[in-house]
Amino acid sequence: MNKAPANTKMSSFNIAPDMDCSSSNSNEYSSYQDCPAKVPLNGLQYSDMDAESQNFLTDHQLGKKKYEAEYSPGSASFGMSVFNLGNAIMGSGILGLSYAMANTGIALFVILLVAVAIFSLYSVHLLLKTANEGGSLVYEQLGYKAFGIPGKLAASCSITMQNFGAMASYLYIVKYELPIVIKAFLDSNDNAWYTNGDYLVLLVTVAIILPLSLLKNLGYLGYTSGFSLLCMVFFLIVVIYKKFQIPCPLPENFINITVNVSQPQVNTTDEECCKPKYFVFNSQTVYAVPILTFAFVCHPAILPMYEELKDRSRRKMQNVANVSFLGMFVMYLLAALFGYLTFNEAVEPELLHTYSKVYNFDVVLLIVRFAVLTAVTLTVPVVLFPIRTSVNHLLGASKEFSWPRHICITVALLVCVNILVIFVPTIRDIFGFIGASAAAMLIFILPSAFYIKLVRKESMKSVQKMGVRHDPTEHVSS
Repeated sequence: MNKAPANTKMSSFNIAPDMDCSSSNSNEYSSYQDCPAKVPLNGLQYSDMDAESQNFLTDHQLGKKKYEAEYSPGSASFGMSVFNLGNAIMGSGILGLSYAMANTGIALFVILLVAVAIFSLYSVHLLLKTANEGGSLVYEQLGYKAFGIPGKLAASCSITMQNFGAMASYLYIVKYELPIVIKAFLDSNDNAWYTNGDYLVLLVTVAIILPLSLLKNLGYLGYTSGFSLLCMVFFLIVVIYKKFQIPCPLPENFINITVNVSQPQVNTTDEECCKPKYFVFNSQTVYAVPILTFAFVCHPAILPMYEELKDRSRRKMQNVANVSFLGMFVMYLLAALFGYLTFNEAVEPELLHTYSKVYNFDVVLLIVRFAVLTAVTLTVPVVLFPIRTSVNHLLGASKEFSWPRHICITVALLVCVNILVIFVPTIRDIFGFIGASAAAMLIFILPSAFYIKLVRKESMKSVQKMGVRHDPTEHVSS
């Protein structure tokens, strides 16, 4: 019996799962050396890719020369991807983690932080595997392949809500912290236009955020991402340094201003208040989980970064996620711990604002404010990319890239978020809502649902087909 055809036929299943390499959102998979290319029967490329994703995100480099004219290699290196993903994970949430620890206790906070980080990282694994098996590197398209229009809408709405809230939080920091920095440098308390937060938000948006957001390739933002991460590292160093400068107990006039009014009034000037608590349960404890969930959401940016990772494979992108999550976990834990140990029960929802109650003028803290402002400003373009991709899918954009459409969608999104920041007085409740709804959907629900629908069921069908095709008499006849 001739066994060569059988071996050839079955060799297509001998693909290492960690080296699966998906194409730009077509139904084919390609690899660099050992993975055989899978080409759709109709021969069409980019069957489910919109123009936005095709042009500002680049494809991986194929080993076959005949595809070189149709694909361009990914441009983002491993280190650049780590910076980009770390910047997407890190955001304004780091300023509120000390407040979360004060309302949960050190031990309970660490338990919650570890649990959320593990669940979030595992969902990245599910998302990458689903993207490879589903043949798409667009979050919404995976939802469409899994559940049709409802799945696509669920993914699109979750991404838009979460990222829109993130952009608003960054611009809120610009609105309320930049005037303080300008007044301190000018040594003036005049309410001029250049110290008005609303005008400053518009100015920063037009001069810095808009030009960066119009870039077609996300990889170029890795340089700004690396700089913003350095700014946040500097913020962490100052938080640790100030822990050993600010006395405990704090001055009584400071405590009377900043004590959490939602908690029972206690004598916080007593030495007892300086003892850290390990388990705390109060009316604010329930907000800790949404804050932590919101802090670890980066899933809308996973697939675009995977799309443009140089020489990409699922294992390589998973390593990018592992390094980024580990770095952000350490930063989150240290910032929360030392911020809490500095102020204990007197810590406010925004840590920088708490420092302003202690120091009227401090050069180091002013530099920290400027560093944080720089970091959140440079993060806005990274967060905007997935939203624009989502809007393109909802509008059913054509396959050809269009600069007018690219610019119009970008400007419209920035106008909407600026209107929200200028006219809505607070966004604290929106954070809680987003952390409990959109962030939970992106971390826990959608990746698991897509994986079960697209991967597990397809695997079961393949096993069943192979069982039906297997001829028990084959070995006997041979």
